[in-house]
Amino acid sequence: MYPMERNKTSRYPLMKSSFRETTIDTIAAQATPAGRGGIAIIRVSGPNVKRIMNETLGCTLTPRQATYLPFRGADNEILDEGVAIFFPNPHSFTGEDVLELHGHGGPVVVDLLLQRILSLGVRLARPGEFSERAFINGKIDLAQAEAIADLISATSRQAARSAMRSLQGEFSRRVHELNEKIIHLRMYVEAAIDFTDEEIDFLADAAVSNALKAITDQLCDILQKAKQGSFLREGITAVIAGEPNVGKSSLLNCLSGKEVAIVTDIPGTTRDVLRDYILIDGMPMHIIDTAGLRESNDIVEQEGIRRAVGEIEKADLVLFVMDINASSTDLPAMENISSRIKFSQPVIYIRNKIDLLNERPAISKVGGKLIISLSAKSGAGIDLLKEHIKSEVGFTSSDEGVFLARRRHLDALARAQKHVEEGLRQLKESRHGELAAEDLRQAHLALCEITGEFTADDLLGRIFSTFCIGK
Repeated sequence: MYPMERNKTSRYPLMKSSFRETTIDTIAAQATPAGRGGIAIIRVSGPNVKRIMNETLGCTLTPRQATYLPFRGADNEILDEGVAIFFPNPHSFTGEDVLELHGHGGPVVVDLLLQRILSLGVRLARPGEFSERAFINGKIDLAQAEAIADLISATSRQAARSAMRSLQGEFSRRVHELNEKIIHLRMYVEAAIDFTDEEIDFLADAAVSNALKAITDQLCDILQKAKQGSFLREGITAVIAGEPNVGKSSLLNCLSGKEVAIVTDIPGTTRDVLRDYILIDGMPMHIIDTAGLRESNDIVEQEGIRRAVGEIEKADLVLFVMDINASSTDLPAMENISSRIKFSQPVIYIRNKIDLLNERPAISKVGGKLIISLSAKSGAGIDLLKEHIKSEVGFTSSDEGVFLARRRHLDALARAQKHVEEGLRQLKESRHGELAAEDLRQAHLALCEITGEFTADDLLGRIFSTFCIGK
């Protein structure tokens, strides 16, 4: 790939997390939701699984073969009967010996069987501890572990499909490919630094700059798909704001498809914050209706306005509603409120109640601001608004090649991109190979945080603590 390549050990060895070394504990938990159901699954993992198997089943099972038999208590009484499956290490989810008992889903029956297992020197698993052990034992990486939780909590088909891509390793594969290129380039740059007496200036070679540029382009592509995945996982928060009686609550009801808010002709009807959760072509959106923004002597309304301002400050997007008086020459509401509240996020300006003038939905520009004319009462123009919301946040309806991502992934990718770009600048402008090599090292470590090859212990603790018990 480059004019000169040398095999050498990196001067910056990859740091590996020491998070919770594998213990000798055997753990157990109910892997299905609590409550009544047709079937409940109890999962056991650890070095004492074979002993637990003999104590509760009275036999040793054939690996990976479902066997129907009774589950027995301490006095050999039958607690339940069902299907048992044994997965010997290392060919199991956790990489340890794993036993699964599939019994009847009554809470009392499940509790009796679980207490029987715990009485045999087994402890109750922490939330996410099975996935944690799978990560520690190298069965999955951190991105795949997070995808398990994301798949369980997916709120749309697109989110579920994207989470499955991450679980199958698509996200991790892209990150690993990128890291291999960075490592390869680091080796070359560091070799050039060590052999400064060579006649050829290897750092001036266009191949290095081209390689850095290719890495930057690949990072941009991964970051774009990760942002899409982040939208699918976390959604966006949009606040409906504006003066009283401009149709904010009607817009909330229209977007929600149900009567969430009370709608009257009396200004100031909404005094508290109203919330709903909707999907726009698979993109989750938390939509919030707020009190009308105006000067008021009413203490209750003042509190509502204070809360409205607070929600606006935290929002990802503001839907600023005006009525039909907002014409091409008269925008009093927009100018009045915009002068008092500084919007730090994107704002979509909405001219509502066009049904009163028999106007058609439209998009126009006034004073450099894009305005969508619609009717929240009839629904005319709502599809236009939805398309503009997706466009404003950069969301596309297609989930092709998208993998679910979290905010920490976006942060790591953004830091890696920044370091690679800085490394390219160092080579182009100052020819500082040492600084370029250091930027490549930092980019490498940032990407390793995604898969867990280099991740702080406290972060790992937070991640796995959010999992379900039994996962």
